[in-house]
Amino acid sequence: MSKPSLVTLPRSASVDQVVEIIERDGGVIIADFLDADAFKELKQQIDAALDTSIFGHENFFVGTSTRRASRLFARCRRMVDVVMHPLYLGAARKILQKPIQVWFGQERTTVTPQIQIGMTQAIQIHPGQGKQPLHRDDTSFLWRHPNYGREARLQIMVAMTEFTEANGATKVIPGSHKWDDERCPSPEETVDAEMAQGSALLFIGSTYHGGGTNSSDKPRTGLTMGIDLGCVRQEENQYLSVPFDTLKELPEDVQRLLGWDAGENFMGWVEHGGKMVSPQVHLQADDVAQSLGLVKAVS
Repeated sequence: MSKPSLVTLPRSASVDQVVEIIERDGGVIIADFLDADAFKELKQQIDAALDTSIFGHENFFVGTSTRRASRLFARCRRMVDVVMHPLYLGAARKILQKPIQVWFGQERTTVTPQIQIGMTQAIQIHPGQGKQPLHRDDTSFLWRHPNYGREARLQIMVAMTEFTEANGATKVIPGSHKWDDERCPSPEETVDAEMAQGSALLFIGSTYHGGGTNSSDKPRTGLTMGIDLGCVRQEENQYLSVPFDTLKELPEDVQRLLGWDAGENFMGWVEHGGKMVSPQVHLQADDVAQSLGLVKAVS
């Protein structure tokens, strides 16, 4: 019996098509994810971030022949294009923002969770780096499986260079998002997410995957980011990763995705004037630190 493969869709695909395949297979590849100009600028910014990074300190997960750079919304303006991409953000909203019915006293109410950027990282696997252990990204939240229809993350891996079996393309087990927590992933069950430069792999947090072995003579570079449920803690602390001055220059939708928002289930509010309000109220103030009461006003 042949192993399942990863489907590749064109950038012109609909959100519904993308979601249908992700929910069936656990992941999908989108060809030519960004337009040429946006990708060119993004690659320059990612390369510059990686140039300041060092190789990992351990081989088990991070990799001693792998360089990583995070804090990408502070370093790369083109990250906005990635997170706001209609297929990525649209799929994240459809997969993650599933409403639930709750009781408030005698009133039945529908609550829809918000979503947020959980982590960002550029990953450059150099020649000689061995394969990464197969894992689920929702392990960060100690998520249990089966998850009863509530996924916690939609991850993206943008191919900043070509992804091939030889240079360490991400290895994925299609269908593993339907497994329970007792089943152990096997390398023999994986397929390589081979894709051209500029394409992107979208996969949910419950799908087993891991970086491959780079047996080529050139590095393999990818950009990854997770959009998560707003009711879990962000894996990368975006409040400290993105300076206020940089944050305030970003589009409001991106600010909210970085955690400066409060949802229908009251996650993320701050007190202002005796009321529980969205942190957007403070972010729009001239002096954020003073608005939050972190410093005293000077009279």
